[in-house]
Amino acid sequence: MEGHVRAPLVRIIVLNYQGGEHVLRCLESLALLEWPADRLQVVVVDNASTDGSAEEIARRFPHVDLRRQATNTGFPANNVALVDLDGVDLVALLNNDATVEPGWLTPLVDAMEQDPTLGAACPKILFAHRYLDVVIGSTTYRPGGGDPRELGVRLEGVTVDGVDRWADLQLGQGLHGIEPGPDGPFSWTAARAVVRVPVDDESGPHRVALRLRSDRPTTVTVDGRDGPVTADVGTTPTTLEVVVDGPRRDVINNVGSRVLPDGSGADRGFLEVDEGQHDEPTDVFAWCGGSVLLRPAYLRSVGMFEERFFLYYEDTDLSWRGQAQGWRYRTVPASVCRHLHATSTGEGSPVFQHYVERNRLLMLTRNAPPGLAAGAAVRHLLATASYARRDVVRPLLRGRRPSTTLVRRRLRSWLAWAQLLPWALASRAGLRRRQIVPDADLASRMDPPTPARVS
Repeated sequence: MEGHVRAPLVRIIVLNYQGGEHVLRCLESLALLEWPADRLQVVVVDNASTDGSAEEIARRFPHVDLRRQATNTGFPANNVALVDLDGVDLVALLNNDATVEPGWLTPLVDAMEQDPTLGAACPKILFAHRYLDVVIGSTTYRPGGGDPRELGVRLEGVTVDGVDRWADLQLGQGLHGIEPGPDGPFSWTAARAVVRVPVDDESGPHRVALRLRSDRPTTVTVDGRDGPVTADVGTTPTTLEVVVDGPRRDVINNVGSRVLPDGSGADRGFLEVDEGQHDEPTDVFAWCGGSVLLRPAYLRSVGMFEERFFLYYEDTDLSWRGQAQGWRYRTVPASVCRHLHATSTGEGSPVFQHYVERNRLLMLTRNAPPGLAAGAAVRHLLATASYARRDVVRPLLRGRRPSTTLVRRRLRSWLAWAQLLPWALASRAGLRRRQIVPDADLASRMDPPTPARVS
């Protein structure tokens, strides 16, 4: 903003659904922004919340433009505050579970003003908590039946100082991702796995308890830097407690977004310890709707969020549409905010998995080269068949209880995509007519080399 006689008029849109205390903290952080109050509009679009958060916003933040929806229309409800941008110079989106630093806005505005070809400026989004590492070591086995993984133990729960922190932990190296199970979500470890546990203060040790289980007896060692604890773990859940201490570390959620070769969207820098490796501004293929500054001319040219998406991939879809029309997006790591990841739906939840899988296929059908779009739909079915062999057929052959949860979820997502396929193909035809950047050029921008991951 240096050298401006008058600051640009910026609108910040916060989408709220059952935001509780999170949205109030978000608005408190916006109240501390280093930006002229008369050049700032804060709009909250409330998606028919029933937790009282809309009423509390109206009471505590009377200066906020509160726009209440009669029904929950998902993330595209942001469109309610994107349709009337006359006179607004720039518009920002911010998740209701995010908080910004006082200097968050200025670097974003500066980047947009210095380059009129930018449609979006992307801040560095850090996870809200800081983290300590716990290392799990165990013997492993290969289950076979089409599953090539080396499996150690199942991590089924985590508490820190007696408080359940499963929803906030991070799976570092050596963990195979969240899977649904009959007793709740879990993650398999490899021979060595790093679990990042959230802590809310900057000093003192913490007692971390891990709930573990295995399909067969195995010896497990858990180390929190204060000496390892060893125990035998079998088919009955076992809790191991360790004392954890050490340097608290910031972890990246997003510094711009990518599209991987298989068509999946990805957060650039996701789960990397922040050691400055992404602090050089760079062009990216897509932006994250959790925190971004957009140019109204870009939205007028490309359009707004596709309402059929409801949750997830709507920002990548809009990014792709802009790339196809020649718009660019750039990271501005000097701008920092913090985000509580997946608080609305819970990563690994049925809602999360359904919309992520369905909308990835919808986005590709609308935007991607034909081979990539069709291949993704076929690979989804092939992967589902592989999961069916692993989770259903193999347990039945071994006289064990099968788990059909993941297979059923994936099939529902694919069928929901198939139901919307006629609409997606029709919209694709319209988008193709407006495309000016060749597919080959777009493909070259999707997944550029990134700095090595820091763990």
